[in-house]
Amino acid sequence: MKALLNKEIKLASSIITWLFLVFALMALIPGYPILVSAFFLGLGLFHSFQNWRENNDILYTALLPVRKTDVVKAKFSFVIMIQTAFFVLSLILTVLRMTALKNSNVYVTNVMMNANQFYLAAVLIVFALFNVVFVCGFFRTAYKFAKPFVASSILTFIVIAAAEALHHIPGLEFLNKTDSAADLRMWIILLAAAAVYIAVTCISIKRSVRLFDQIDL
Repeated sequence: MKALLNKEIKLASSIITWLFLVFALMALIPGYPILVSAFFLGLGLFHSFQNWRENNDILYTALLPVRKTDVVKAKFSFVIMIQTAFFVLSLILTVLRMTALKNSNVYVTNVMMNANQFYLAAVLIVFALFNVVFVCGFFRTAYKFAKPFVASSILTFIVIAAAEALHHIPGLEFLNKTDSAADLRMWIILLAAAAVYIAVTCISIKRSVRLFDQIDL
């Protein structure tokens, strides 16, 4: 598995996927729907899937002396690695906003989503949807990815719209706090989202393995 992951990193993946990690910096932009950054990461990963298809990488990998299930697991490992890297970068920037920049006027008066635990939780939910809708959808055929990407994009923007709207509902204003580092409720929300991401991703891997095993390459 380690050798297959190295192949994904060094040979198969698109450089665009790596470049799109920079969109984590959107967490610092006030007055902007910063959760769109998670969509851009998905778009970056989309380019790697396009690379894999155009270069027949799925077939090439399946012809190697590895188990067919490892082909799926290697692709998922790469996706999870990129998502984790993006999340860590977002976490660092979010902690910066919740501490050193928490009293900055541009963030305190920001009517859009602020970078806090709720933002990070929403990022994980977007990633979970991407994995179950797009990645799992891709492995139905191991070739077609347009419809799964469109479907995951629509769901992503629904989540973005909902996340931007929630803190405007009376009683939920705390979801947009700039100084939520000590707010236990926010950490619980983040932990719950992390649990959802892990569970959904594990389910997606198992389902993708079953789907890919039925394909006659």
